[in-house]
Amino acid sequence: MTLFTLLAMLLPMNAQTKLFTLEDLNYGGSNFYNLQPQNLYLTWWGDQMMYLDAEEGGKYDTNGQRTTCFSLSDIEGTWHSAYSAEYPYADQPLVLLDNHRQRVLFDFEKKQTVWRQTSRGESNSDWNKVSKAVAYVKNNQLYVRTSDDMEHQLTTDGSREIVYGQSVHRNEFGITKGTFWSPDGMQLAFYRMDQSMVTDYPQVDIFNRTAQYEPDKYPMAGETSHLVTVGVYNLTTKKTVYLQAGDPTDRYFTNIAWSPDSKTIYMFELNRDQNDCRLVSYDATTGERKAELYRETSDKYVEPLNPIVFLPWNADQFIMQSQRDGFNHLYLYNKSGKLIKQLTQGAFVIMEVVGFNKKDRSVIVQANKNHPLCHNLFAVNTSNGKMTPLDNGRGVHNAILSESGQMLIDKYSEPDVPRVINVVNTSNAKAHTTTLLTAEDPWKAKGFQIPLFENGSLKAADGTTDLYWRMVKPANFDPTKKYPTVIYVYGGPHANNVQASFRWYSRSWETYMAQKGYIVFILDNRGSQYRGRDFEQATFRQLGQIEMQDQMQGVAYLKSLPYVDAEKIGVHGWSFGGFMTISLMVNHPDVFKVGVAGGPVIDWKWYEVMYGERYMDTPQSNPDGYKKTSLLHQAKNLRGKLQIITGYNDDTVVPQHCLSFLAACIEAGTQPDFFVYPGEPHNMRGHQSVHLHERITQYFEDYLK
Repeated sequence: MTLFTLLAMLLPMNAQTKLFTLEDLNYGGSNFYNLQPQNLYLTWWGDQMMYLDAEEGGKYDTNGQRTTCFSLSDIEGTWHSAYSAEYPYADQPLVLLDNHRQRVLFDFEKKQTVWRQTSRGESNSDWNKVSKAVAYVKNNQLYVRTSDDMEHQLTTDGSREIVYGQSVHRNEFGITKGTFWSPDGMQLAFYRMDQSMVTDYPQVDIFNRTAQYEPDKYPMAGETSHLVTVGVYNLTTKKTVYLQAGDPTDRYFTNIAWSPDSKTIYMFELNRDQNDCRLVSYDATTGERKAELYRETSDKYVEPLNPIVFLPWNADQFIMQSQRDGFNHLYLYNKSGKLIKQLTQGAFVIMEVVGFNKKDRSVIVQANKNHPLCHNLFAVNTSNGKMTPLDNGRGVHNAILSESGQMLIDKYSEPDVPRVINVVNTSNAKAHTTTLLTAEDPWKAKGFQIPLFENGSLKAADGTTDLYWRMVKPANFDPTKKYPTVIYVYGGPHANNVQASFRWYSRSWETYMAQKGYIVFILDNRGSQYRGRDFEQATFRQLGQIEMQDQMQGVAYLKSLPYVDAEKIGVHGWSFGGFMTISLMVNHPDVFKVGVAGGPVIDWKWYEVMYGERYMDTPQSNPDGYKKTSLLHQAKNLRGKLQIITGYNDDTVVPQHCLSFLAACIEAGTQPDFFVYPGEPHNMRGHQSVHLHERITQYFEDYLK
């Protein structure tokens, strides 16, 4: 037998022998992006599909043929990437590029720049394709630069205490930005936030010769919050009016929307208790209050997350999202506030309104109608509410919709499918779906040992509700052995850890742990997202309690498995998951041997007003709930090994949480470990994330095995 033949025989047997490092697995690692499934970066020019590349952009057809329309070398100036290119006009061969010094429209047929605008020094920039004006913040002031490249300063009193044109209410209620252009591009609605009355949290910058005081405005639960108002600037008159919404004290203004004729502004207004929500309209010219169109109340909380959206073919009707019947659904209203019909209904959640098919008069949505773990695409007929599937009914699908809404790019994965990209005709998906890419698993292709990824369900502590889990086992799993097991937990609102995407939505760190001989278990408890109002609100006024009950159901399941070492169970989580990690360790000290808690909430009275009071009310109105959920008085119960990790400059879960728990442990005589990342916020950035996950792993290696 020749050496070549021997090698050929051995190769398949040993093909999957390569071991991962965190440089391979962690998003901050040097080799992370090389081990991601192949992707295509696509967008639309009207209904023409376009590809985006580092150095160029162009047309992409359903046969995978690329026709280059422009390269960066065609355009005067220094351009670093074409991945952010946009094609704002369906009827004109123009590409929009911005290099943070200038913004240009380049005619890719004539190969010439047809419009140029300065963009130097902008932050929070918001460009409008109709007027070609851009709103932005510079030196705390709000500006508009018009299409003729003239700069107009809208404010003069901006500061760290008076904030203009930026996200307010600490990014709650679906708020992600602070400027909102009218459809005609001639008026700009913007937020003004006065936070001068909000207490400073004393953050410190240590990277100076002498450490410097750099405070954050941080409104804690039960304390004084900021005041928000909404201004409207008119590009023609160069005047600003403010919406006459009344006293902004202890109120939230969110989900700003414009009428199609640019004459009316709509926004949801919420009281501080967050149990009384109203949709109100305003005259954009005068700022006068016009009408209250809708009101929703609750004995717990109402959480508006999406602005109303007008039908492109009917300027008198709009779609509103609400979970008032128990699940987030679509409702069709006229502009007078009369309910025309509920468009969708059932025990599932509308996750996103992607857009409209204008020809068919349908709404394209993402929903988990087929299964709680699946995100599928549907066309909802606005006449009869019929939901027509636009995909295969499995997995997790995300859509990029064309200008007309008749075509969409569907990027999806399934538990055993890394990535598929289809182009779909939304009018007849069954007959007109073309596959553009089917990616292989790069881990398998490059010979790595891949762990086992499993999924299942169990009953919640109430005995009736289904909860879904993921389990990751070592590649060489032996059911006759017993394995140390780590529970990874988040457990809080607006997140879930188990989905029907590739490898059941597994985090790469779980693979690293499985490679080192651990089983990793993840369970989505009640209180997490995409399961409906009652599932989410089960934790109201007692965060952590119902969640722990459900997580302990997961522990009971693990203990029933012969290959789980019940004496070696650990737990790890970050943020709300850090809170859950310590909660589980001090409430069930006989179960959890080791824990690593990152950025943990310790006492909800130190968390911010908007999020904290939604789920817990105020410390003044719910003293028993705050006492029950606080971990300070439970520091004495700590028995296992606990490492607490935080960013030294965390402005989300401020360091007061960790430090106060350490003080309580010192007083109680218990011994947690503590590690700090200087200069880092709530999550470690870049390569520091590799260091972080190695530290987390090593702690379990030292104390759980």
